Amino acid sequence: MISVTGKKIEKYKGDLLVYCAMERKEKIPFCDERIKSLIKPACKSGDFNAKTGETLLLHTALLGHSQRKGIAAARVLIVGIGKQKQSVDEIREQLRCAGGTVASSATQSKVREVLVVLPDLAGISAADCAEAMSEGLLLGNYSFTKYKKQKENGATPVHSFLLTGSGAPSSLRRGMKAGRIAAEAACKARDMANEPGNVWTPEKFVQYARTISRKYQLKCRVINKPTMKKLGMGGILAVNQGSAIPPKLVILEHISNKKNPTLMLVGKGLTFDSGGISIKPAAGMEAMKYDMCGGAAAITAMQAVGEEQPQHVNVIALIPATDNMSGGAALKPGDIITHFNGKTSEVINTDAEGRLILADALAYGIKTYKPDAVVDLATLTGAVITGLGHHKTGLLANNDVLVKRIVSAGERTGEPFWRLPLGPEYSKQIESKVADIKNVGGRAAGTITAAAYLQEFVGETPWAHCDIAGTAWDFTEKSYVPKGPSGIATRSLISLIRNWKPLKK
Repeated sequence: MISVTGKKIEKYKGDLLVYCAMERKEKIPFCDERIKSLIKPACKSGDFNAKTGETLLLHTALLGHSQRKGIAAARVLIVGIGKQKQSVDEIREQLRCAGGTVASSATQSKVREVLVVLPDLAGISAADCAEAMSEGLLLGNYSFTKYKKQKENGATPVHSFLLTGSGAPSSLRRGMKAGRIAAEAACKARDMANEPGNVWTPEKFVQYARTISRKYQLKCRVINKPTMKKLGMGGILAVNQGSAIPPKLVILEHISNKKNPTLMLVGKGLTFDSGGISIKPAAGMEAMKYDMCGGAAAITAMQAVGEEQPQHVNVIALIPATDNMSGGAALKPGDIITHFNGKTSEVINTDAEGRLILADALAYGIKTYKPDAVVDLATLTGAVITGLGHHKTGLLANNDVLVKRIVSAGERTGEPFWRLPLGPEYSKQIESKVADIKNVGGRAAGTITAAAYLQEFVGETPWAHCDIAGTAWDFTEKSYVPKGPSGIATRSLISLIRNWKPLKK
């Protein structure tokens, strides 16, 4: 829980009072006047310089009488945010990291309630400051202990965060709410990914979609296997052939006004990927429960859309969901399938399954909803990890304006993207001698040829593909990002939607 409080700082008698301090070369860190006397001894001794992630925890009862003046809280925590950054996006990231550090420190101290004093920083508004700090606090407070009988070290997440600052209360509340909505959505995406494959099945996507549709007045549709057969969704059906669990195509709609532009999201919901007949190595296969992180990002972004009800844009989300198993009827290398748009595909490798289910969803969604732009998200290729590591999401697109908007959303949320090329030379790699296309183009440029496959199903619609295989888990280590699933792209999508404008023709 997080809220803005009007309570005076000196009267706060809770568990932990938090201030931020900014590093300054060979000088006492820039900080609130009320704590300068507290940090001077530590700064002079070199124990605290306000570098990013540095903390100084003081127990009020151990302070001198003059130092305790104006402090009623049991403890005071000073968190370093590093040196002054120039851009608002960099400052936002500083504050998110500070929030994550606060949450971690408070958890280790078994603190139930925290009051954070927002710093006065040049170059950022009070609302943006509150938004970024709220994101960091809630994202950093995340844990997944559902299946643990005993919590580690007895540590429990903070129950309540309070924010205060010099900005107008209405601005602080507005920023806090935006940060809360985005952080809660990302944390829910993490929950989905952390669930094991025997729990988070395609039906769970259906249940969650129906839950948020009822709560937030979204329209929910579910296309089941018999209808998929009638529609000719050969990609989803082919991947599902070896499974005992039927596939689902989950669709959520937010229609603000039919005259508004429509943004369509498509998220890969592969709830477990064994590789099928082209089976994966046993070592590390347990991580393949994360292969639905694209679907998690899309559906949790719709959770935020439902809560905020944007009136400037229509948003549609499609999540093709299945697992990829090697049962007796499983898809075989060499099989030829027919997608929704009539295009045939030779399946060379059954472990390149994500593009098969996304292709049907893209083609169906574009034909049905005629969106102004499409963004798909998928843990699609190991090749993107080889190219970009776990630090940036691969981005491929047929529209430069859409790319700029996605990159901007990533910079704003601390989820960086890196554009890779597309072109006819890459499409040539997926030409088949026996079908229209084949589902892999060889080892070279694996991420790009996977996107080239998807490009066959979007026509002239402005489209971007986000390969999150390297960032959906084991993402760059940050104070507000846990080990395991990161919830990547959820907040980027929310930012993209919040700032959406019609694409120029």
